[in-house]
Amino acid sequence: MNIECTRFRVKQGKTKKVNEWLAFLNEHLDDVLVTLEGEKMFVETIFREVLNGDEFLYWYSVQGTGGVEVEASEHWVDKKHLEYWDECIDKTYRPVDLKTEVVMIPNKVKASME
Repeated sequence: MNIECTRFRVKQGKTKKVNEWLAFLNEHLDDVLVTLEGEKMFVETIFREVLNGDEFLYWYSVQGTGGVEVEASEHWVDKKHLEYWDECIDKTYRPVDLKTEVVMIPNKVKASME
């Protein structure tokens, strides 16, 4: 199992597009959830923050091994998600992986993830 929280910087001037992106994911959540199964993604959550004038998105995920990478997906919702990603995420900023210190998952929940 892979547990991550990663910070990505949003390109300057893309706040409205990020609003649209996150609304898209929420509006098409049933389709998004279908794609998560193929990725063996048990939990995926996006957080947002503005810090010192820069906007950041944080991806928190709990994922099993052997899943399909989102970039390899043929599902229309993943293709649209990646279009938003390319338009909004600043590739000149090196993503920051936060350090996992404690993982608290009850055994019965963990067992359902295996």
